[in-house]
Amino acid sequence: MSWDVLLLRLPGDVTSMHELPDGCSPEPLGRQYDVLAAVTQALPEVDLSDPTWGDLSGPTWSIELNIGSEDPVDSIMLHIRGSGDDALAPVFRLAEALRCKVLDLAEGELINPGHMSGWHTFQQFRDRVIGSAQ
Repeated sequence: MSWDVLLLRLPGDVTSMHELPDGCSPEPLGRQYDVLAAVTQALPEVDLSDPTWGDLSGPTWSIELNIGSEDPVDSIMLHIRGSGDDALAPVFRLAEALRCKVLDLAEGELINPGHMSGWHTFQQFRDRVIGSAQ
């Protein structure tokens, strides 16, 4: 079970998905080679042995980076597992490096550094589901 967020490029003045103009289509993050270089620069510890599906591990969490094989890269899906608020630091480093925004797919809203409610809600839900299955 993972908490999924999407990195995508939206107009700079957009702070909520409700502000997107009708028909707005996110611009690509860039050519695959350039996106992979930006990922490696922002997260030197990332494993990109499979450039379409990266892996990053922290002390109490892991993040899978679904980059895909399309060129140019439209967006990157992040599958976050584990616990600890430090799991979001690499997410926002990557978003900054790619000049994009972070969309919490569970809440359907853009998130910013310091906005942990979606991550906390996911962990509480996961712990309830796993606890009830035992």
